[in-house]
Amino acid sequence: MRTRVRGRRHNPLRRRSDVVETWTAVLFAVLLFLGAPLLGAFTARWAHDEARAAQRADRRPVHAEVVGRPPGPPAVPGAGRHTRPVTVRWTEPGRAPRTDVARVPAGTRRGDTVPVWVDSRGRAVSEPPDETTVWQHTVALGVCAAAATATAVLLTRSVVRRVCLRRRLEEWGREWARTGPEWSRGRA
Repeated sequence: MRTRVRGRRHNPLRRRSDVVETWTAVLFAVLLFLGAPLLGAFTARWAHDEARAAQRADRRPVHAEVVGRPPGPPAVPGAGRHTRPVTVRWTEPGRAPRTDVARVPAGTRRGDTVPVWVDSRGRAVSEPPDETTVWQHTVALGVCAAAATATAVLLTRSVVRRVCLRRRLEEWGREWARTGPEWSRGRA
């Protein structure tokens, strides 16, 4: 690319639109190959930090006793990881007993103790995402940010090229209008 830039500098046929197009090509190449990956990395870092903060900030586990009607057997034999809503009760240190509906593994019986996640207000909430889910979220947002940036850069480059081409044709038209009669005068 360096020779393309240097080579056009002393070309008598070089137009202003050629210079603009060359330097915007350099700018867009930098944005595409450095800017998009960096923005994707920063977005991924932000997403990871936010997901980790959400894991720690508002949820904590408590041990609760199943007091409601136990969930039925799993719909599919061997599918013990399915959860069902059931009424549970727990007591936090220094507070009154609380009762709420939480999701517990299928096959849990009344009187069993299960881990339940609660928020800062003491309400039962879903379990925070595990490390694999956090990393999937992180990678997905980073890739989407980089792809969106690359798409925006390429679309903008396409628009700039079209504008430069239109200007170049206008410049060539003006030059031909000025020099064309001199070329055709000798033959007519």
